[in-house]
Amino acid sequence: MRKEIRATISALGGYVPSTILTNQFLSTIVDTSDEWIKQRTGIEERRIANAEDEATSDLAASAIRNLLDNYKVKPEEIEAVILATATPDHLLSPASSLVCKKSGLINAFGFDLNGACSGFLFGLTTGASLIESGRYKKVIVVGADKMSSIVDYKDRNSCILFGDGAGAVLLEPTTEDYGVMESVMKTDGSGTDSLLVKAGGSRFPATNETVQERAHYIKQNGALVFKNAVESMASASSEALHLNDMDVEEIDWVIPHQANKRIIQAVSERLNIPFEKVKINIEKYGNTTSATVPLVLWDFAEDFQPGQNLLITTFGAGFSWGATCLKWGQLCAKKEKFECALPESAPMSI
Repeated sequence: MRKEIRATISALGGYVPSTILTNQFLSTIVDTSDEWIKQRTGIEERRIANAEDEATSDLAASAIRNLLDNYKVKPEEIEAVILATATPDHLLSPASSLVCKKSGLINAFGFDLNGACSGFLFGLTTGASLIESGRYKKVIVVGADKMSSIVDYKDRNSCILFGDGAGAVLLEPTTEDYGVMESVMKTDGSGTDSLLVKAGGSRFPATNETVQERAHYIKQNGALVFKNAVESMASASSEALHLNDMDVEEIDWVIPHQANKRIIQAVSERLNIPFEKVKINIEKYGNTTSATVPLVLWDFAEDFQPGQNLLITTFGAGFSWGATCLKWGQLCAKKEKFECALPESAPMSI
């Protein structure tokens, strides 16, 4: 009898730009303060890509190269790349084609997936399905966003939240009791106007008027997003636990989308999961949209032990949201010390 194939994470990579944008710097360009930002969001600083030399494809390719180098994976072995992003280099062609080229993935096909802040979770489940089909052996899912390209640094409500970065995972098949379990993924369109870049697509193509109206920058209804994020992440997490016949007590680590520390705390309380089980790095990177979950996995990889249960939950524009359970497996061959050193910091200017 053929054993069930599951998709397990066998390698990780990450990348954040060297330039640090601090709360103190933001307080010099908009009406805010370090204390106010930390109290409201938990964010202390965020990384910002070079405006001219680093696009989303560059961030994603750097994360993939970090994965390949650290775990001694040959680029020609990769068969597919799923790029979760809300900020592709161009509307056309797909940024994933550039990522394949820049990463040396000569035998892979790739495609972009825009699920906003839920993009990586959607991509992870999609990649797991490719593995579970038995047709693919090595699939990379990478979440990457250059949010600074759509942030209005005159809008204090949004510019304090977002940063740039990328994280990647390699999925491989296993017949052991590890890997991605049943997932809950949802979108309903009800929040389209509450978290939106209005112009630049087919509904409102770029014009002089859209530029003057600053309609190419992200706008959001923070209070409505907060309320829906807490309710949706908590309910999806409960549903995912039920689908996988798991109790809250069986979860070793929670990996939430890093949108706001207060949202994460509220979700933890609703699920009755001790906050010490929740992994957070929002203070360093801010909200990197599609990159938040894989960057948490990358940052805390040494804390996860084979056999431990992880709960991943996300919420984003659309609205889009979801959750999945993941039994951590054995990472593939790696260097003696897991390398996740960040680039040296550089001064910030906007």
